[in-house]
Amino acid sequence: MPEPTKKDEMSNGEKESVAPDSSEVPMPTPEISLEVSPPPPEQPVETEGKDPQPIEVIKPVQPEPVENGSKEPEPEAVVVGAKEQVESVNSEVKEAPSPCSPPPPDKDDATTNTPSPPPPPEDANTVKKLSIELPNDSVHVSAMGRKDSVWSLGEGQAPEDLDKPVDTPPLSSLLIERPQGGSITVGGDISFVAKVEAQDLLRKPTIKWFKGKWMDLASKTGKHLQLKETFDRRTKIHTFEMHIIKAKDNYAGNYRCEVTYKDKFDSCSFDLEVKELEQSQSVDIRSAFKRSSEGHEDAGDLDFSGLLKHREPKQDETPEVDVWEILKSARPDQYEKIAFEYGITDLRGLLKRLKKTKKEEKKSEAFAKKLDPAYQVDKGGKIRLVVDLADPTVELKWYKNGQEIRPTPNQRKFIFEQKGTQRIMVINNCGLNDDAAYSVAAGEEKCTTELFVKELPVKITKEIEAVKTTVNERIELACEVSEEGAQVKWCKNGVEVPTGPRSRYRVKSEGLKHWLIIDDASKEDTGTFSLMASGGTSEAKVQVELKPLKIIQDLQDMTVLLGQPLKMHCEIFPGNVPGRWYRNGQLIQSNDRINILQRAKNHRLEIVNSTIHDAGDYTFVPEGYSQSLCAKVHIVDPPRVHLESLNFPDNTVTIVAGNKLRVEIPISGEPAPRVVWMKGERVILDSGHRVRAETFSDHTSLTIDIAEKEDTGNYKIVLQNEAGEAGASIKVKVVDIPDPPEVPLVTEVGGDWCSMTWEPPIYDGGSPILGYFIERKKKQSSRWMRLNFDLNKETTFEPKKMIEGVPYEVRVFAVNAIGVSKPSEPSKAFVPLAVTSEPTMLVVDDVTDTTVTMKWRPPDTIGAAGLDGYLVEYCIEGTDDWRVTNKELTEKTKYTITGLPPEAKILVRVRAINAAGASTPRTLQHSILVKEVIEPPKIRIPRHLRQTYTRKVGEAVNLVIPFMGKPRPKVSWLKEGQTVDPTQVTIRNTDCDSIIFIRKAERKHSGMYDMKVEVENHVDTAIVDIQIVDLPGPPQCVKIDEVWGGNVALDWTPPKDNGNAAITGYTIQKADKKTMEWYTCIEHYHRTCITITELVVGNEYYFRIYSENMVGLSEGATQTKDSALIVKEGMQLKNPEYIDHDFKEPPKFTQPLINTFAIAGYNATLNCSVRANPRPKVIWMKNKIAIIDDPRYRMFSNQGVCTLEIRKPSPYDGGMYSCKAINNLGDALVECKLEVKGGFTFSELMQRGVPLHLIDKYMSETKAVEQPEK
Repeated sequence: MPEPTKKDEMSNGEKESVAPDSSEVPMPTPEISLEVSPPPPEQPVETEGKDPQPIEVIKPVQPEPVENGSKEPEPEAVVVGAKEQVESVNSEVKEAPSPCSPPPPDKDDATTNTPSPPPPPEDANTVKKLSIELPNDSVHVSAMGRKDSVWSLGEGQAPEDLDKPVDTPPLSSLLIERPQGGSITVGGDISFVAKVEAQDLLRKPTIKWFKGKWMDLASKTGKHLQLKETFDRRTKIHTFEMHIIKAKDNYAGNYRCEVTYKDKFDSCSFDLEVKELEQSQSVDIRSAFKRSSEGHEDAGDLDFSGLLKHREPKQDETPEVDVWEILKSARPDQYEKIAFEYGITDLRGLLKRLKKTKKEEKKSEAFAKKLDPAYQVDKGGKIRLVVDLADPTVELKWYKNGQEIRPTPNQRKFIFEQKGTQRIMVINNCGLNDDAAYSVAAGEEKCTTELFVKELPVKITKEIEAVKTTVNERIELACEVSEEGAQVKWCKNGVEVPTGPRSRYRVKSEGLKHWLIIDDASKEDTGTFSLMASGGTSEAKVQVELKPLKIIQDLQDMTVLLGQPLKMHCEIFPGNVPGRWYRNGQLIQSNDRINILQRAKNHRLEIVNSTIHDAGDYTFVPEGYSQSLCAKVHIVDPPRVHLESLNFPDNTVTIVAGNKLRVEIPISGEPAPRVVWMKGERVILDSGHRVRAETFSDHTSLTIDIAEKEDTGNYKIVLQNEAGEAGASIKVKVVDIPDPPEVPLVTEVGGDWCSMTWEPPIYDGGSPILGYFIERKKKQSSRWMRLNFDLNKETTFEPKKMIEGVPYEVRVFAVNAIGVSKPSEPSKAFVPLAVTSEPTMLVVDDVTDTTVTMKWRPPDTIGAAGLDGYLVEYCIEGTDDWRVTNKELTEKTKYTITGLPPEAKILVRVRAINAAGASTPRTLQHSILVKEVIEPPKIRIPRHLRQTYTRKVGEAVNLVIPFMGKPRPKVSWLKEGQTVDPTQVTIRNTDCDSIIFIRKAERKHSGMYDMKVEVENHVDTAIVDIQIVDLPGPPQCVKIDEVWGGNVALDWTPPKDNGNAAITGYTIQKADKKTMEWYTCIEHYHRTCITITELVVGNEYYFRIYSENMVGLSEGATQTKDSALIVKEGMQLKNPEYIDHDFKEPPKFTQPLINTFAIAGYNATLNCSVRANPRPKVIWMKNKIAIIDDPRYRMFSNQGVCTLEIRKPSPYDGGMYSCKAINNLGDALVECKLEVKGGFTFSELMQRGVPLHLIDKYMSETKAVEQPEK
């Protein structure tokens, strides 16, 4: 651990002392995190003989304590307020000595003036954490108070209370991490943390925080004090925190933390030192930006003495931090957090002033170079502080801790030098008094720095000697160091010993010698004592042994009646040895009912009124000895039944049938009585299925899982134990709900309603029927809907708002005072139905000499019953004889009336029919004359056919051309003046349109199609232009015109076949002769000549061109016969021309297939090799059938070697296999025979998915092969 600097030591120069732990075995030193408001950043230091070099000063950090080889987790300190109410109990306590910091490192680890690594950057409002180890001391306390919003700290314990003797009760180790004393400046924040392990605790422990001896801080919470409790479920640790915010000078003093759990307790005391802050003339912006309701109040001011004297609260003191500088350097998202931390409520006004302030920031005019933030020098060394002035004529003043340094003629401590624009102050023979804050003022501007003076280590010249003694003897440990007045620490087992007024330890120093004195030694003083100096450590072991124990009178076993006093007595030697009483292993403490007495050798335990809980094994353990005295106490009590606590009238319990009944009756008796439940002469056992009785330590219960009528009656309870017998009885009454009503009857049904009636239930459940609930549901649904929320007292009801055409069912519930009965059986399904409205828009569609065609639209309202069809009627004008024209309903909205007399006048009407009947008829308003009317033909060409109709080759052509005319027109088609070939083009004509259909269009289908429509002497014609397009052919005659530099000029002629569409462009590609990989140079090029640029010198290129029309690119491309060699200018080389050898040849098998035998279930392969150019396509066949996408076969081809792998063949896989190779020049075929030996059973072949006809063939072949072998 780095050596602490002077900034971390106590300001008053007091010597800290250390006391040993109260237990014999040293407890682990937990690590506590203290949160302190961040001071100004500490900066580098300069040493003698060198230029000032900045270094980062880092606060020392304690090493994490280790227990059983594992590192304790570092606690997080969070300043958060907590609200908790606890009970207050006042008692005097003995304050534990304050803990200390751990010893410094060895000499080899001492720090030098080498710059430390820089700490991570921190924001202005960052909270620094200082880890300090604490001893495991504890003191018993029992004082708790309530919380309030105002808190004030007193001045600690009164001096007259220090001399009063206080009994120290035995302690239990609950705290695993204890709060550590600390030091802060006025206005700073600090946090104290305590942790309790909850591994063996059943509930949360109780914690109390005190100041001094008696002041409970739970009632003082407010803006200056916050308490917080958290629990980590993973580590099972309770964390208790106390945060002091904006501390004042009267907050200093001794504090104490107490933890209580049942009969266990633990405590720890710690000190808080509050240092004065240097006064400044800065403006208190926090008060300036507080609102009027807060600016003159200090409800949380920690001035306890002022409250006692009824003084007015003091005004806020001068701020200790420059909030303006914090806000200027902070990010905008941190403004609200800073305002909350420093109590600024008018944040909007603050930001307006901050915005103006930032605009007024100016560069320093007096200093060209300021002092570094910090310097460091060894004790007795020399340091130079240098500043560079922008204006050499300005007056300069130096300050130390705000006091001006004035040069004197005879003093050589401070020397002032001047070199050009530099001003230098030299400090000679630096001592601890020179460790201060220095500043230099030039006119109105000032810059500051910190000087850190490092002390030389103090070495130990004479070691401590080991001591061995007995209890109550005097122990004196002595040691010598190398420097007079040196600060040292006495520790026991690595923990500093306390040396306060009430401590058992006294520390004395004289010159170079230091003593630690223990006047009255005890067993707990056994351990390793050490003296720690900055330059080393000296250790010695101290062993304190006890005197032998003698038992004069032992404890006696006792039997006591409940409520009688209990007295236990024992006598031991020596007589001044204290002890502890235990019951069943739990520590017994004195209270109003229990008295623990000790007079010399006699130890007594007295209990005024004995209870059941006082029975057990009692043990007295003398302190410091392994021996103990034991006795058993037995408490007896006659049995009793406490029926008065049930509050049942006449001890009668009423239960609804079907519910669960559980009656718990308190009982008492010691030892626990035997309980028997009886109904009549029948005993109720605890193993019963539905009705059972159970007995526990303090009560007995009767449980009926599902109550029935037969469970009504009297139940008797009998209790017995060795002290007597008792009995009681209770009555159980079971009530029930009524039976369901009879099946309801639906008497009448309407369009959306119905009428229903029912009979009351036969059994009303012992209570009159109060009314009925009615529900309905759709027949196909399972969801019932209640129709009445108020009880219907009659036995009739009329459901409404039902949907037409939907089948419904209804049911009824009966209700009495107990509840609602089960539902009745559903009624028979019924369907609400209604007829539709009349058809709409009835018009005449066509009239001939003997027929009339009518059409109409469906009714506006059809209803849920649907529409079955229409009924058409007509009558001769002047008569009422309506005749039905369609014997069967028609579902269409168009109908032709046939068989009418020519030139007759008729009236027509239409009805809509559904399950509910016929609707109101829709009648034509005027009569119809039965006589045909001629309508001239007219072709209605669709808009997309008025221009050329284009389709690609292979696509379908389906054109529908409507026309008009009466009677039915005659339609004819011509193509280019010739009759359309019906084998090429399919034409279908109807009464109103003509359809041209071509299943797979070809280019020969292109042309002009003439359509002609005739009605008697009237004619109408139309022309349809159909164009079938295809991909174009490649360009013709692509040649290289010229090659120069990195450019090549190409020229070509358009393709011979344009695909029956105009050529829209060309795509030019290039390829290097070495790789022959083609790359596109340009697309959609419209001209027939182009210059390709940016070619690589030294490469030889080929070019090819695709033609393009509206369908796409041509399938093939035309390639240049010659290549273009890109040579460097001035170095043209003409390559000799060679005739390329033609390597093309048809397929030829160099290695044929060989007849093969295979074993069933094992993979088999067939191999052959073929030679061909271009590369052939290889096809494998079995029995002259190509093998395609069969997972049982895998095919490979590598360098002309062809392989067929048959995976786990079976006998039916045998046969003739052939391999066929095909390319543009020809094909070749080789064959072989494969026989598979070994077979499968019929079931195995079925499991493999083999077809039945193949299985039959395989089984017959297998039998044929086996018979010759026999």
